[in-house]
Amino acid sequence: MKLLITLITALSLGSTSIAATLINGAGATFPYPIYSKWFSEYQKVSSEVQINYQSIGSGGGIKQFSDRTVDFGASDAPMTDEQIEKVKGDVLHVPTVLGAVVLTYNLPTLKKELRLTPGVIADIFLGKITKWNDERIKKANPGLELPTSDIMVVRRSDGSGTTNIFTEYLSKISPDWASKVGKGTAVNFPVGLGGKGNEGVTGLVKQTPGAIGYVELIYALNNKLAFADVENKSGQFIKPSTKSVTAAAAEYFKTTKKSEIPEDLRISLTNSAGKGAYPISAFTFILVNKTLPKGKGESIQKFLEWAVSSGQKFAEDLGYAKLPNELTPRVSKMIKGIQVK
Repeated sequence: MKLLITLITALSLGSTSIAATLINGAGATFPYPIYSKWFSEYQKVSSEVQINYQSIGSGGGIKQFSDRTVDFGASDAPMTDEQIEKVKGDVLHVPTVLGAVVLTYNLPTLKKELRLTPGVIADIFLGKITKWNDERIKKANPGLELPTSDIMVVRRSDGSGTTNIFTEYLSKISPDWASKVGKGTAVNFPVGLGGKGNEGVTGLVKQTPGAIGYVELIYALNNKLAFADVENKSGQFIKPSTKSVTAAAAEYFKTTKKSEIPEDLRISLTNSAGKGAYPISAFTFILVNKTLPKGKGESIQKFLEWAVSSGQKFAEDLGYAKLPNELTPRVSKMIKGIQVK
């Protein structure tokens, strides 16, 4: 009997010791591949912490974070001043990695990669350019035999940080886009089929000949889809890559005074004029409350510290750029400043 009691006690204590702290998050599909990798790798470092993440889009992430139905949100679109006011300013934007929004297309007959200028991109998504052999596309691609087929635009159907990045870029380079459509996580696109998440847009482009859509780089790479070189503000056609995203960030810190970098780190990198800079580059953010409860709060804080330090080594293999050295100390300070009560 004593042996049985001892065994039950030991099992009970063992079960308690391995009970995981469950942390729930939701939001952006843009960083989902690296976040999945991080959550898996972090369990090897801290086996008592389990992170559950729903890849539902930045709009959904901001809503669930604001409604306090998750422990953290994730968004490529920084919360607006109005959204921040609704949560009484109780939010930190923690930059995690940088990525590229690419123009991916389904044109299997092309012999080399497509080049797109800012004006052409805007007019394709405005519905003004409707054929792949349009003269303006031909002009940017001399010698490339373009098909005579229709262009099928694919865009996001859900609230999306990827959409926010893309439409912010379009608003900067096209007055017509800025006045007729504007920027945001959800806008009224003049044309196109809607896909849910980066996954949905990727799937539609893959199955639709003549399609073009915008997704995070890793989704195009993983699905072996072609993506365009985009002309930047300096007139260079730039291939999206971790190198060209890093160049966009480097240009920002080169041309921005320290005093002008937003204290809350809601930084925009789109339409960079830097040499070698890809013009549709952006940070992605984890949204977390400034004050967190003990236990779970300490686990979130430790995970974030790991993500912006040791976790960065996983970024490039998944098509993301690491946090710039100029920013890392400020991000670390922000995380250390979280109050756990």
